[in-house]
Amino acid sequence: MTSLIGASGVSIVVPALTLFFGINSHIAIGSSLLVDVITSIIVSVSYFKHHNVRLAASLWIAVGSILGSQLGSHWAGLIPDGALDVTFAIVLLISGISTLRRGGKVFDSSKGLHFDSKVLQDLSLVVLGFLIGIISGLVGAGGGVMVLLTIIFILHYPMHEAVGTSTFIMCITALSSLIGYARQGNVDWKLGLIIAAGAVIAGAIGSKFANEINETKLSKIVSWIFIVLSIMMVAVHLVH
Repeated sequence: MTSLIGASGVSIVVPALTLFFGINSHIAIGSSLLVDVITSIIVSVSYFKHHNVRLAASLWIAVGSILGSQLGSHWAGLIPDGALDVTFAIVLLISGISTLRRGGKVFDSSKGLHFDSKVLQDLSLVVLGFLIGIISGLVGAGGGVMVLLTIIFILHYPMHEAVGTSTFIMCITALSSLIGYARQGNVDWKLGLIIAAGAVIAGAIGSKFANEINETKLSKIVSWIFIVLSIMMVAVHLVH
């Protein structure tokens, strides 16, 4: 998932550790963040080697995202989980269908969010990152996907660069969160490293595949992942 859409492993690791292994939820989240950091580093390096990471933009967006996530996480408790899940699922479904209907057509990045002044451009990326951070703090595990959606539909990056840049941003934001959980002793380092070993292997294979296929095929893969994830989220909500 990380190598194909720059998504966080939290949505997979946390339920598995809490439901099947009886791990405390705080430790499960902290350990999953360790997995995120390690996996996203490996995946980002692969995308960077193929010139599919915009480093400068990533850093500005990450700064805003880290700040915004603190505010978003504070507000998250005020909104019912069900409403958040359904809203995010709808956003994913619409995004998946929209991307699929484009048929792999690449956005013109010059028509995305752009200012002639470098200062204004950098500031706009920080503000954009801040808004992403608020949304990420609200939807939790969906944060990585929200970064990707924003990069695709607002910045108009080509799909390969969007995934690579999104993954690099996730690496920074996950590291920030990991430090917080580690300070509270909520990281099982051994468990996290064991899971990360498998994630790194899968991430290396997935990113190699993603970087070698053309823009159209990657866009279709991302579209269908969005659609399937949205259906799964609604199904889980209905079951509960």
